[in-house]
Amino acid sequence: MAFLDGVADAASRQFPAFLSGLGITIELLAVSTAVGLALAVPIALARLSTNPLLSVPATAYAYLFRGTPLLVQIFIIYYGLPQFDVVRTSAVWPLLRDPLPCALIAFSLNMAAYTGEVVRGGILAVPAGEREAASAVGMNRALALRRVILPRAFRIALPALSNEVVLQLKATSLASTVTLIDLTGVGRRLAAKTYTAEGLYVAGAVYIVLTFAIARGFRLLEARLDGARTR
Repeated sequence: MAFLDGVADAASRQFPAFLSGLGITIELLAVSTAVGLALAVPIALARLSTNPLLSVPATAYAYLFRGTPLLVQIFIIYYGLPQFDVVRTSAVWPLLRDPLPCALIAFSLNMAAYTGEVVRGGILAVPAGEREAASAVGMNRALALRRVILPRAFRIALPALSNEVVLQLKATSLASTVTLIDLTGVGRRLAAKTYTAEGLYVAGAVYIVLTFAIARGFRLLEARLDGARTR
């Protein structure tokens, strides 16, 4: 009981700080997921292309961001790029000198690499019969992609996409390494002040709740799509 009382006391005393950290965490997750999914489709299509001018850069991008730690990517964007004069004198410098845009860029590019592979797998898993049916009714490739292949691919890939979003939520905790005070940052700051771990326990509990909400939301979406498909 003393342990739970300590955690509850930490949560109540630092409620505004945790609420602010939660807002930053949700912002990082929502923006990076949206951007990552938007980039995932062209990356997946480029990876599947027979044109090496498209497939080679897309493959290199996927291997680069999936083959290096996200923490390294964050440090390169936030600490590494500003070392170049051409960056500090460019139009993107106002973004790269602040930690939030840098974290968003790193998370979004990393998310795009992973979800691009998920979408590519979903496209490859679309049954050949559905592709042939789209062709039989006179759809060209672009129309078939938009109306048949991509919607079906996303439904197939939905469980994997759910997992990627959960992993992205946990990855946002790395934002505290570049001075952003997200949930983990609040917990770490409180732990440093009190020499106890109650703040980290509170942050962990919030992550569990968010993970449950994301998983539940995706399950409801899967059920709704399955219901619409059977009508």
